[in-house]
Amino acid sequence: MVSEFDKFTYRVTWSEEDDEFVGLCAEIPSLSWLAESPENALKGIRKVVRSCIKDMESNGEDVPPALAMKNYSGKFMVRVPPEVHRKLAVKAAESGVSLNRIASVKLAQ
Repeated sequence: MVSEFDKFTYRVTWSEEDDEFVGLCAEIPSLSWLAESPENALKGIRKVVRSCIKDMESNGEDVPPALAMKNYSGKFMVRVPPEVHRKLAVKAAESGVSLNRIASVKLAQ
């Protein structure tokens, strides 16, 4: 059976400052775990998240939903300076595509 904390978004990266690998959880960004190997960093952050969730539940706190379980509409607003808006609109017109298409391609890069 897959538990809620298994569905969370985990990442392991190198920390030059700590000279170790650091395990992170996107849903609870205040948590981290340092280890000498990426495998142990992942094991460590998962253990810390599990403990944190149990603590949150026992205190009646809301556990954040897993990002993988959320539904996304594909729409969000981005504010840019007018000159950037103009530049993108010109690029879209010259390319024969919509401004939305140009922005989507740029964001995906």
